[in-house]
Amino acid sequence: MSEDSARGRFIWHDLMTTDQEAAKAFYTAVVGWGTTTWETEKGPYVMWTTGETPIGGMMTLPPEVAAGGQKPHWLAYVAVPDTDATTDRAKTLGAQVHVAPKDIPGAGRFAVLTDPQGVAFAIYTSEKPTPPESEKESAGEFVWHELATTDYKAAFAFYSDLFGWEKTSEMDMGPHGIYFMYGLRGRPYGGMFNQPAEKGPPSWLHYIRVEDVKSAAELITKNGGQVTSGPMEVPGGWIVTGIDPQGGTFALHQLGGGAA
Repeated sequence: MSEDSARGRFIWHDLMTTDQEAAKAFYTAVVGWGTTTWETEKGPYVMWTTGETPIGGMMTLPPEVAAGGQKPHWLAYVAVPDTDATTDRAKTLGAQVHVAPKDIPGAGRFAVLTDPQGVAFAIYTSEKPTPPESEKESAGEFVWHELATTDYKAAFAFYSDLFGWEKTSEMDMGPHGIYFMYGLRGRPYGGMFNQPAEKGPPSWLHYIRVEDVKSAAELITKNGGQVTSGPMEVPGGWIVTGIDPQGGTFALHQLGGGAA
């Protein structure tokens, strides 16, 4: 699959953390991921795997970044056909560049930006063909990408321009406003909504598929994390949101019923 046809897909997720060994123990216990190590010119890079397939990685937050107030977090990478051209376009649309386009030898080229509302994301152009999307996501895969922001309409216009995202549907949440869903070629990728300022700064929240969200919620607390909401039923399944022991936020999703 060419990078032109892969444009707009979430293809990688990095955990930026302060303690890699502790994070590895937590997520392997809660989500069931495996890990493998890729040797790079700058040293080993730990990757998360489902089966034998890498789906993300983990890096240590630089001490100076952590000292500046940056908390552990997940950073998602979206496929683009040309990282440099997309970076230039993002800047004209009001984005800020935090890591200028940079090569990963033997893999591809990436950049890290923040959107006009201040939310971090990354873009990536692979040197190798991107595999086609699976027809059905499996346990351990990232399955939903949710943006809590200050202006979801402006945010969608920005991302739609960069990635070709399309509206798939929306849901009226009453006093909580509109939950706007987006995707590509009719396939939903996630949702966006306006979050009150008192709920925290704008941010991305990424959902991981699990077989049993109730059991996973118990594992979160058992392994030193915190459940912040749920388990709760949503259209199509059940979810729980949490914070890992280092402070990174994440969410889990179970298809269908049976969590209560």
